[in-house]
Amino acid sequence: MSKSDTMANRWTRFQNRLYARLSQRRRAVSGFVGQPEPRTVGSFARGRQLIAGNLLFAGYLVEAEDTDLWNVPAPSAAFDDERHGFSWLDDLAAVGDMRARDKAQRWVWGWIESHGNGHGYGWAPDLTGRRVLRWIYHGMFLLRGMDEAQSKLFFRSLTQQTWFLSKRWSAATPGLPRFEALAGLVQAGLALDGLEQIADPALRALARECDRQVDAQGGIATRNPEELLEVFTLLSWTSAALSEVGRGTPAAQTDAIKRIAPTLRNLRHADGGLARFHGGGRGIDGRLDQALAQSGVKPKPSSGLSMGFARMNAARTTVIVDASTPPTGAASYNAHASTLAFELTSGRRPLIVNCGSGSSFGPEWRRAGRATPSHSTLSLDGYSSARLAAPARGTMNEALIDGPRSVPIDTEDAFEGYRFMVGHDGYAKVFGLTHARTFELRFDGRELTGEDILLTATDKAKRQFDKALDASGLKGITFDIRFHLHPDVDAALDLGGAAVSMALKSGEIWVFRHDRIGKLSVEPSVYLEKGRLKPRATKQIVLSGRAMEYATRIRWTLSKAQDTAYAVRDLHRDEPEFD
Repeated sequence: MSKSDTMANRWTRFQNRLYARLSQRRRAVSGFVGQPEPRTVGSFARGRQLIAGNLLFAGYLVEAEDTDLWNVPAPSAAFDDERHGFSWLDDLAAVGDMRARDKAQRWVWGWIESHGNGHGYGWAPDLTGRRVLRWIYHGMFLLRGMDEAQSKLFFRSLTQQTWFLSKRWSAATPGLPRFEALAGLVQAGLALDGLEQIADPALRALARECDRQVDAQGGIATRNPEELLEVFTLLSWTSAALSEVGRGTPAAQTDAIKRIAPTLRNLRHADGGLARFHGGGRGIDGRLDQALAQSGVKPKPSSGLSMGFARMNAARTTVIVDASTPPTGAASYNAHASTLAFELTSGRRPLIVNCGSGSSFGPEWRRAGRATPSHSTLSLDGYSSARLAAPARGTMNEALIDGPRSVPIDTEDAFEGYRFMVGHDGYAKVFGLTHARTFELRFDGRELTGEDILLTATDKAKRQFDKALDASGLKGITFDIRFHLHPDVDAALDLGGAAVSMALKSGEIWVFRHDRIGKLSVEPSVYLEKGRLKPRATKQIVLSGRAMEYATRIRWTLSKAQDTAYAVRDLHRDEPEFD
């Protein structure tokens, strides 16, 4: 980070503090225009844990049964972000009993006492927008049983935060943070009596952000599927709020919703979860389906890539491939070197996955999760297809650099299924090799055939490969093709080490086979999942070998065992875990 960037960040924080203080002069509104309805989906299990005093925020568990939430020392900035964003209100509201309401009320009015005067953490535009949305959506839940003095404190604080948003939303980082700030501002303008004049400028600003941030294919610059879902959800909530007060949604916002909906459907696995790429997780259970249903955008056939991802599906088997160049610049701070990686889900059961984002487990796990070996694709000599730059000074922001510049794709109908071909040049600069992959999914969804090719595409690439080969002592360039398995998959080498059998909890058996070009092994791996205290142990299938020629070809298949039924009744229940 340059000195000017550091000064800009300091100036932004100073301005936030200044306007937080100035917000104290605002005159409080009297109440809500109507009765706001909750739009968010919370977790009953997490709500029960919060009531018991178990605070699980940003991967940290703090036991604070007798300690007020705002007196708990924050183990990380992400922990502070999560508690000041108030998304946990969704979980307490999901429980909805007297104990949950009492906890929610004590923590909300505790925040007003500790931070409502404009001091301390939490006065950032995105956090304020997130917090205002929750306070409004759960307003009836929070105000029940409160006296007039407490109600006045609540609405006074909402007024102050709304005024702060009206002055500082533009300071939020473009993308999801700015959408959060503007969505909170619009909702406050529509819901709070006497602040109607705030809604229209905020709506115009939100419409401009829709045009700027949501591209023609319904994607966003970070290429993070979970972030795209959050943006879509915020836009859908805003549209619903406008409808409730008899107003129409601006055209730019409606168009953005219509563009995003089919993209999210194409990033959705058969089990209802999102593909886990570029820092995104599966999404909060139920949020994707709820958001798509509330949007009113009907499914329609689509072709081509969706936000740079290719989707193949057949008979409840889905394959999603990262088939585009990775994000760059500020949009790549959470991006992964995952070009050509894929995930496969069979029915309700993920089979092949990527390790996921390790951001909630500390900086080392965060870096490891972004590397190519943490994805279900090929890596060369331990290198990633894109590298991480040095962190910007004073931050953990590490941009992706030296990534693939060209990712050509092609599709065609095969004899028994659908074929997708893709390649990238991320290794050409160092090794002279281009990585190409072909996927062929059978029409019955019972088999995925794959082929990985390493080739020198030009004379210049051949000279670079010869140089790399000489540097290896003519031993060849080592490669590893990884297939990370979901933790619920039981895997073991079979047929004398020639295959791997994988049993899903549904009872399905899948078998991995290869053409004997590489060495097959089953090795330890991890599954990095938000909301957990530590990474989950799992396994990975690894095909290892050496590239000795100008072209190396490796073929493999993932197929259901012959005795696996075409239709499986998946009766196993997934119980929520807290570990």
